[in-house]
Amino acid sequence: MSAPTVPVPTSHPRPSAHLPKQAGVKSWLMALRPKTLTAAVVPVVVATGLVHAEKHEVLWWISIFALLSSIFIQIGTNLVNDAIDFNRGADTETRTGPQRVTQSGLLTYKQVMFGALFSFFLALCLGIPLVFQGGWPIVAIGVISLALGYSYTGGPFPLAYVGLGDLFVILFFGLVAVSGTFLLQTGAITASALVAGLQVGCLATVLIAVNNLRDSPQDKLVSKKTLAVRFGVTFSRIEIAMMVLIPFLLQAFWFWRGQLIAAALPFLSLPIGFVLIRGVIKTPPSPLYNRFLGMGAGLQISFGILLAVGLWIAG
Repeated sequence: MSAPTVPVPTSHPRPSAHLPKQAGVKSWLMALRPKTLTAAVVPVVVATGLVHAEKHEVLWWISIFALLSSIFIQIGTNLVNDAIDFNRGADTETRTGPQRVTQSGLLTYKQVMFGALFSFFLALCLGIPLVFQGGWPIVAIGVISLALGYSYTGGPFPLAYVGLGDLFVILFFGLVAVSGTFLLQTGAITASALVAGLQVGCLATVLIAVNNLRDSPQDKLVSKKTLAVRFGVTFSRIEIAMMVLIPFLLQAFWFWRGQLIAAALPFLSLPIGFVLIRGVIKTPPSPLYNRFLGMGAGLQISFGILLAVGLWIAG
């Protein structure tokens, strides 16, 4: 079966003349999309708390290298997304989301792609000590993660353009990231690591689902067939609500295991989830969704820290 094709404009929309030229450092910081980096940080934080809860010694050097490697994979993915979405015509002057550096002319396509490849290279280097610890399974996880980080919007089968981006986030910024860090520390993958990974992955998916719902009108024009484009606004709102609520429902697992503090603490972040769900339901896709994106990041980091603290206390 041939790979889906995405129409590429013959000429890229030029940045608006009124956009100011910003300092290089500020432009690069914008390109990194700091709010999304919670998706890289939270899995390692939760996995480290779980290692302690399962009565294993925490090897902090593993957590640090796993954290840094995960962050650079996320940064590389963000940069590829910035450059290629512009190149495919998905990011134009009419976009409702935060400013993108390639589209606005703050950085060139080549600069952003070089930054992406350099980030992936750093992630690879930081993963070498983890390979010595975990062997070939970690090699496989690392190679697949890097390949899919690029293939999220790049390559002949861009995941984000065929509606598989959400699944990618659940798997690799949830199940794989948490279970992989736990495996490196303990030598095994347990049911608790999988449950924690699913919780973290669902909350990370909130970010992409909000982003895709906000951008769905523009994405339709360039055949970027995200779930929001394929199934519509109502489906996306239900998806966001489910991704917010499933992690809280799974707190029953920690209660069943007798880890009552770990089961209870994350509920302190539930009000953020309710406000987010209410906002998405009542608000049509618009620039207001940028605020909901921030709420999603806040929900993930607060839930993850509270779960990790609860698990640490339980240990």
